[in-house]
Amino acid sequence: MEKTTPNSFLPEKYRILSGSALKVLAMVIMLIDHTAAFLLNRYAPATTTLFTLGNTGFSIYRIMRDVGRAAFPIFCFLLVEGFLHTHDRRKYGLNLLVFACISEIPWNFAHGGELFNPARQNVFFTLFLGYLAFCALDYYKDRETMQLLCMLALFAVSWYLHADYGWRGYVFLLIMYWLHNKKAAQAVIGSSWLYYEWKACFAFLAINMYNGKRGFIRGKGAKYFFYAFYPVHIAILYILQTILFPL
Repeated sequence: MEKTTPNSFLPEKYRILSGSALKVLAMVIMLIDHTAAFLLNRYAPATTTLFTLGNTGFSIYRIMRDVGRAAFPIFCFLLVEGFLHTHDRRKYGLNLLVFACISEIPWNFAHGGELFNPARQNVFFTLFLGYLAFCALDYYKDRETMQLLCMLALFAVSWYLHADYGWRGYVFLLIMYWLHNKKAAQAVIGSSWLYYEWKACFAFLAINMYNGKRGFIRGKGAKYFFYAFYPVHIAILYILQTILFPL
């Protein structure tokens, strides 16, 4: 059965994006961001200033990185939707953890050229911690003390883990979960929380264009392609980096 969103700050006629469309949009935005981060940062013409606004110079590299800021909020929104609608929360969480571990290999090579790099972990770990928080909030919904203890414990883990977006990303996931039925407040508070990446606020336009429908991504193959895209595209970009820009 297709599900519809309870609200949006956009009129009904503008809610044209299914969950599948949002996933594809987030993946494309992420690919733009990572292409700039892993390749164009080493290509001089891409880092040359094209124009200046105020005191800020904009290059192709800078524009692509700014566009990429919108990916994380969309993925967070999709995680909340997945948690609320999945038929098997344990399997959903296990998939996040498994792909977090798989993604760590290409992530480490891309960020340090080595198999093990404790300084930074990939964003799947941040998403996994947020997912655990959702589970704890739901499981202990009548025990506020346990909710608080679980939130603090997971916050501590996010602080020390150094995963992408870190503890700020973990708190942002909680904001997206707590305000999932209050889209205007979610957009305002979520954008305010990510003030240091203010370009991310544009993601809330796409989020509020969500129509509550699952869309065209169906079946195990399509579902796991969505998971696998993250480690695979990082691995490909790292290989291209070593070929095009050898040290």
